[in-house]
Amino acid sequence: MRLKELLNGIYDQPLPAGHEDFEVLKISCDSREDQQDGLFVALSGAKFNGNDFIKDAVAKGAKVIVTKIGLSPEKGLSPFVLEVENPKSFLHAVGIRFYGNPSRKIKAVGVTGTNGKTTITYLIESIIHSIGKHCGVIGTVNYRIGQEILPSKNTTPSFLDNQRYLAQLASLKVDYCVMEVSSHALDQGRLEGVEFSSGIFTNLTQDHLDYHKDMESYFQAKSLLFKSLSSDASAVINVDDEYGRRLLGLSKCKMITYAIDQAADVRAKNIVHNLSGSHFDIVFSQGVIKIQTKFIGKHNIYNILAAFAWGLAEGIDPQMVRRGIEKLQHVPGRLEGVDNDRGIYIFIDYAHTEDGLVNVLKALRAVSTDKIILVFGCGGDRDRTKRPKMAQAACQLADYSIVTSDNPRSEPPEDIIAEIITGFTKGNYEVCVDRCEAIGRALKLAQKGQVVLIAGKGHEDYQIFKDRTIAFNERDIVKKLLG
Repeated sequence: MRLKELLNGIYDQPLPAGHEDFEVLKISCDSREDQQDGLFVALSGAKFNGNDFIKDAVAKGAKVIVTKIGLSPEKGLSPFVLEVENPKSFLHAVGIRFYGNPSRKIKAVGVTGTNGKTTITYLIESIIHSIGKHCGVIGTVNYRIGQEILPSKNTTPSFLDNQRYLAQLASLKVDYCVMEVSSHALDQGRLEGVEFSSGIFTNLTQDHLDYHKDMESYFQAKSLLFKSLSSDASAVINVDDEYGRRLLGLSKCKMITYAIDQAADVRAKNIVHNLSGSHFDIVFSQGVIKIQTKFIGKHNIYNILAAFAWGLAEGIDPQMVRRGIEKLQHVPGRLEGVDNDRGIYIFIDYAHTEDGLVNVLKALRAVSTDKIILVFGCGGDRDRTKRPKMAQAACQLADYSIVTSDNPRSEPPEDIIAEIITGFTKGNYEVCVDRCEAIGRALKLAQKGQVVLIAGKGHEDYQIFKDRTIAFNERDIVKKLLG
């Protein structure tokens, strides 16, 4: 796109002669990326100042540099420097224009809440495929852009990445993009310019308080998705959750509610679980649909209800919605079973909050009368207040726990574990710092018919330490330990 066209109405100062027709091939705010014939915006963040990386951007090919007024780099460093009042607002304006406002060309579906986001995106993807349409997914496990599967850096990517991925999907004539929407991304404006056709709210329980400081701030961040929805959009809300009920008055779009315990537009009844799956009835205005699924646990019934309600809001035939739901067999790292010939039930799950752990343990407790052995830890550099609370959940709902490392990051694993174990009120646990050894210990303790739950990392195939990141695929580790 020509620089004059890109900046029209965004930057009103005259451009130097010869620069108006410069063809901008890339927009970036990350100096580590290739910048060939690009426009680089120097942003100031909590930890870094983009001006410190202007030389790197120029060395990688950036031809236009944008910085805050008064912070222009040394002369001669770049052929052209723009000074603006607010570099972040400038970046958002030119980014949306550069990528052609792609969310107007594709239906973007935003899924937010503390738990359940990943499973719901997989369910909706399966529903969309069941009606013969195409779908991209941006979330915690990976980013599925057409035929490309990209590793996930964050649950919700950066502002520019979101615009770029949506533009790629729109160019491929993909019908939908289902996105996991994190509270961080909403608070930081990473989703600015994305015009969602629908939003889904799952629940709100304690997490990320290292960032948001309190639950009210956390809720206000989540609510931004629904406040932004237009009157033509739809919102799917869990009204069994108190925060979900608060959302009902905060959006001008059409609402469809789901619940198990409360009255709602879509409700589950006659729920039956076992270790092989669940079956239940979905009751809604048009009648009753029977669901048979491999997913277990009340939390997964909520996930299925959310996906079903979204299908209704989208005008999809309820039988096709059921077909899409039942076709999905599993979600990576979400109560994912590991086959073995020892007769024990091994599950890997991403539960890394108190509520997530309670949900999974209750799901297993509801379908198994035998012993449950739990392996879990807590991530470093994250909300420390949830550590003893997770131990309390483990103490009450698991028969025996092995407390270990998760992703310790910059913290010593032993210090994290010391904070975790303060939550145990009885001695039904042991400490094994090395996570691989902890998994091996659990498998050694387990007898036929018993359950081993390895919680916290789920789909992740790495472990992060202060000075290194190592390969760590728990499915492969379990299979190797079992021989």
